[in-house]
Amino acid sequence: MARCDVLIVGAGPTGLVLALWLTQQGVQVRIVDTSLQPGTTSRALAVQARTLELYRQLGLDRDVIAQGYKVPAVNLWVRGEPVARVAFGDIGARLTPFSFLEIFPQDQHEALLVEKLISMGVVVERRTELVSFTDHADRIRARLRTREGAEQVCEAAYLAGCDGARSRVRQGMGSGFPGGTYRQVFYVADIQGTGPPLDGSFNADLDEADFLGVFPMAGTGRARLIGTVRDERAEHAESLTFEDVSARAIANLKVKVDQVNWFSTYRVHHRVADRFRKGRAFILGDAAHIHSPAGGQGMNTGIGDAVNLAWKLAAVIHGRAADALLDSYEMERLPFAQRLVATTDRAFSFVTADGPLADIVRTRVAPVVLSRALALESVRDFMFRTVSQIALNYRDRPLSAGRAGDVHGGDRLPWVAAAGEDNHEPLQSMSWQVHVYGTPRGGLDEWCVRHGVRLHVFPWTEAHARAGLLPDALYLIRPDTYVALAEGTGEPAALQKYFAEHRLRAGP
Repeated sequence: MARCDVLIVGAGPTGLVLALWLTQQGVQVRIVDTSLQPGTTSRALAVQARTLELYRQLGLDRDVIAQGYKVPAVNLWVRGEPVARVAFGDIGARLTPFSFLEIFPQDQHEALLVEKLISMGVVVERRTELVSFTDHADRIRARLRTREGAEQVCEAAYLAGCDGARSRVRQGMGSGFPGGTYRQVFYVADIQGTGPPLDGSFNADLDEADFLGVFPMAGTGRARLIGTVRDERAEHAESLTFEDVSARAIANLKVKVDQVNWFSTYRVHHRVADRFRKGRAFILGDAAHIHSPAGGQGMNTGIGDAVNLAWKLAAVIHGRAADALLDSYEMERLPFAQRLVATTDRAFSFVTADGPLADIVRTRVAPVVLSRALALESVRDFMFRTVSQIALNYRDRPLSAGRAGDVHGGDRLPWVAAAGEDNHEPLQSMSWQVHVYGTPRGGLDEWCVRHGVRLHVFPWTEAHARAGLLPDALYLIRPDTYVALAEGTGEPAALQKYFAEHRLRAGP
């Protein structure tokens, strides 16, 4: 009988990231997938700034940036003319080292993650299917069917379902998946061409009730078109060709298509599972939540699920935390998924609403309002923080405590590069650590040494003040780079209390 610490079902980006982060933390994983090979089509494209920040923990950010394409801005079009522009670099440069939208097609993304996983000694078991599983309170027993058709039993401490919208793990947990299906049919086309929207920026057309976006890709003249179809053509989505849906892109945005490299149609659901954990089984990514592609959030949210769960599983498996820690995965990620689905649903409903009033609002009112709003730094800042996911926080969750300056327990640690030091650099360690900006209070360094927690002290600068940090306060950082405790007094007694109350041990 095969045994492992964590059995991961599904080798898309979510499952691969979970396997990588667990392996890096000394957890024995087994990852299986029903497919013969990694994805060969570029489905998800956008890699948000927060994902790149997390990828720094394994040096993956450099590879993604080297192989992908940086999108500098978004252009909104009405009646064949650009009416508003949002430049990422202008608003994100003081917030994150990744002040852009990175385009990195999912097939290349998966190949990169698989290569990294192989270098760490783990191979995805292809054409291997989860048949069923049972939770025996102290272990999971899963029945797998291999590529040869043979069945085998695998025992694991925990089971992670990263197996998509039709998740067998979610079904085995008995979790509902409430929501609905958009009436529109989506199409995607990777093209080679020319025209104003192929300027290296992301371009979106607000003209009609069929959404259309043009995403730039690496290489001259390459772009991804994503649009919707909802008239009588949607009744026969499976038989649609690019010629059936391309007229609007050609007419409204003046795109000249020289070659279509890939075309597909699909329908999208908006759903969030009732639960993300049951006993020793968990669901992540599309198995737990699916929504419209508005904002390019889907894949990034699944990766966030994986990083959140990985350190908690590692802590419990290595005996540094009680099993109750794992309940915080659902407490932190499910509310975010619910908010995200609601937000993307409202955005998508706006750009695809039909009727004379909707057309007037979208084509006349919205461009004027957006242009004026985007002239305000606070609005641009809010939009970038939201879409890039750097605003995501776990405030008021059980693992989050305290406030120091503008930073609360549960916040992403603000990024500051000042006095020759980047305060996100130490976050690569995937371990508990304490940050002090200024002077540590008496006894803090001794407490950190005694408990195996690295202390990082940064000289106080005005840049830290602008980021909302408080001089001489202590910030306890979780292994997934979020602030666990923000303590204005800087006293080590607050750390002792935090770890005791949460039954956590930081060191080995």
